[in-house]
Amino acid sequence: MRPSLIVHGGAWPIPQENFDACREGIRQSLEAGWKILSTGGSAADAAEAAIVALEEDPAFDAGYGSHLTLDGLVQLDAILMDGSTLKAGAVAAVERIRNPIRLARCVLEKSKHILLVGAGAEQFAKENGIPLCDPHDLITDHERAAWQRCRADSHAAENHANHSQGTVGAVALDYRGGIFAGTSTGGTCCKHAGRVGDSPLIGCGCYADAEWGGVSCTGNGEGIMKIVMAKMAIDLLAVPPDDPYELHSRAEGSQKEQTRVQFVADACIRKLAHRSHTTGGLILLDREGHPAAAFNTPHMSYGFVERDASFYIAP
Repeated sequence: MRPSLIVHGGAWPIPQENFDACREGIRQSLEAGWKILSTGGSAADAAEAAIVALEEDPAFDAGYGSHLTLDGLVQLDAILMDGSTLKAGAVAAVERIRNPIRLARCVLEKSKHILLVGAGAEQFAKENGIPLCDPHDLITDHERAAWQRCRADSHAAENHANHSQGTVGAVALDYRGGIFAGTSTGGTCCKHAGRVGDSPLIGCGCYADAEWGGVSCTGNGEGIMKIVMAKMAIDLLAVPPDDPYELHSRAEGSQKEQTRVQFVADACIRKLAHRSHTTGGLILLDREGHPAAAFNTPHMSYGFVERDASFYIAP
């Protein structure tokens, strides 16, 4: 089986002046993951490496450079899911983990649990040799300034020009047919301490099933949770193409021919807007490695590896 990789850096109104930074971050993420897949490595290693690259890049809201809570700290969430076993590992509201996707993988591989939070997750990290960092090492001057603007006034969109960067994620398929999906985020700016969105929740911010595909979501977490969007995408992939009850029949959609995986991605975003009345995006790979991305925000930062091994990067 030919390997495949798709990554994202969030769906949001990306200012023109931020395009280059986002594109470079996506390129580096694809390079990190594809280097592993193209040399016979595992989907787990590739998804982790691709997400670590994004967590290390302050152009995105994950790991270093994440948004601050009302208390002026960073609290991080992440998940990694194995499509072959349906096992997932996730962490939420951690303050001393620079790369939460690494801790999420550790939970997946070394714990009987799926989700660990806060101090308990950090204790699990210590028990398994994952170093803790100073919480202030996760904060950039840019994010501190944005938080101070909100403190001086009130939390409002105008305080966040060039600042609403997004959640990150990756879906990888390897030569053996293994598929892993992962998502990592710093959450929303000025969120209440302890708030957890969709990202680390199985079926909401992420899902993988080797029988059908893998997905990573981004956007308004509360809205995504309402429709369990990641699991919805996988369930729609499982609907027979000629099923008369398929959500939003092709006849109702665009007249241009769509791949099935793109049709499913678009259908999920329509449902997000229709039932949750909010915005977001997702990336999706089907079990053959066909990629798709959909969003209802002005932009989404994402990229995937083309059939000729070149990189497609948006915006």
